[in-house]
Amino acid sequence: MPPVIVFSTTSDIEASVVLALLDSQGIAAFRISGNPQAILPMSVSPLGEVRIAVPEDAAEEALRIIESHREDVGARVVRLRDEFGEIEKRIGYRFKDRGLLEHALTHKSRAAEDVSGGVADNESLEFLGDAVLGLVVADALFRQYPNYTEGQKSKIKASVVSTQALARQAEEMQLGDHLILGRGEEKTGGRFKQALLADAYEALIAAIYLDGGLDAAETFLRRELKNAIDAGAERNFVGQDYKSALQERVQALGRPLPDYRIAGETGPDHRKIFSIEVVVGGEVLGVASGKAKKEAEQEAARLAIARLDELEKWRGGEVDR
Repeated sequence: MPPVIVFSTTSDIEASVVLALLDSQGIAAFRISGNPQAILPMSVSPLGEVRIAVPEDAAEEALRIIESHREDVGARVVRLRDEFGEIEKRIGYRFKDRGLLEHALTHKSRAAEDVSGGVADNESLEFLGDAVLGLVVADALFRQYPNYTEGQKSKIKASVVSTQALARQAEEMQLGDHLILGRGEEKTGGRFKQALLADAYEALIAAIYLDGGLDAAETFLRRELKNAIDAGAERNFVGQDYKSALQERVQALGRPLPDYRIAGETGPDHRKIFSIEVVVGGEVLGVASGKAKKEAEQEAARLAIARLDELEKWRGGEVDR
């Protein structure tokens, strides 16, 4: 008997939810291509539509189970399971088009595993989100701190939109838990990588902007970044030159001047991520990544200062004993 298609969707996540649902009820379900006779484990139709089929004798029961888990909203049917409800609560925004949210959370490693080409990654959204982020933060600084110099506002903005700062924002809302990764990226800890989290955060900004407009994106960012902007202004970031501070520190200790080296580069030419290590007397004291070398050098210097503080505390403890 030929298989019977019981569900179709353009969402890879929703298809996985349906498969898991049917499996939990003891029904063998599988994805198929446009040709019901050609069974493939991860295939979609030419229109990017994922189809799920079951043996003919299980079709009636499968349809009953699926329908029992649907929620009708007028003429529209929402997802079988509100798998994005948790992240929407955390970001304080409910999407009209959840496909945008799914797109924002899809890493290129997942898209690369889809042989049909029907899965789009979030890189184009990162590009747009970066622009929206820059505009909103610049506008906030312009309005909140009109007496600050251009240099002061630029330094504060750089601290707020840095890779490390955005990764921290993503970590606070546990964005990594919801990323859609390929198997390789999953195995190598992609959910915890700073650059990946920062990129996903920018893609999320773009998704909110496309779904709700600039007002929605600005409301989200003003709320999420308020503390970071205020903290940057309070410490007057101009004085927080970690490279200069590190240089003075090592000179006082009688050690060689810091040497900043490029430890690696990732990403396309127009969106490279630089990994910088700071070396003092042949010892690596700090390693950091950023979209700009200067940004990464400042963060590496900050980590090096923290490392020197730890070493001094340890040595002080040794002396006490």
